[in-house]
Amino acid sequence: MKDYKELDPILHSQLRLAVMSILMSAREAEFTALRERTGATAGNLSVQLQKLRDAGYIDIAKQFRDNYPQTVCRILPAGENAFRQYVLHLQTYIDTKK
Repeated sequence: MKDYKELDPILHSQLRLAVMSILMSAREAEFTALRERTGATAGNLSVQLQKLRDAGYIDIAKQFRDNYPQTVCRILPAGENAFRQYVLHLQTYIDTKK
């Protein structure tokens, strides 16, 4: 019988997985850029970012830039590791050789 690995429930959400995919390559991104790239509503994205933050996968920094509020999300080492593990575990579902 094939050994299927458990998928991280934090990352097993389309929007959270999309955010993490973006941050894996960009390292950090502004809230507005994440909203545009994912097509999410501001409210939904905010909730999902908080879940990633609570899991220790990202850091959220609120600051001002040219007198406008700016929210920047950065991936943390724990988030990088969780994403890599997620991809490896997902591979067990699509690897037909095992």
